[in-house]
Amino acid sequence: MKALNKKHQANVNKAIYWLKQHNEADRQRNISDGAGNQKNYNAWDKKCKKTFDRYEDYTSELPKREVNQIEKSELY
Repeated sequence: MKALNKKHQANVNKAIYWLKQHNEADRQRNISDGAGNQKNYNAWDKKCKKTFDRYEDYTSELPKREVNQIEKSELY
């Protein structure tokens, strides 16, 4: 995804990276929940929280229009 302003491209890339990591952790958490594996679910839930916090760290440094572009993408 290209940033609207080139100077924000690095943070956009990092935010997208952590959003993808969060999506994968969420997928694994849902699989664990469906299987009834509480220990695995708790581990993936912790990973979900960590990855989403990292995503929010990078989006907090971006202007609103850049964040809106990410949130309108298929990744969000």
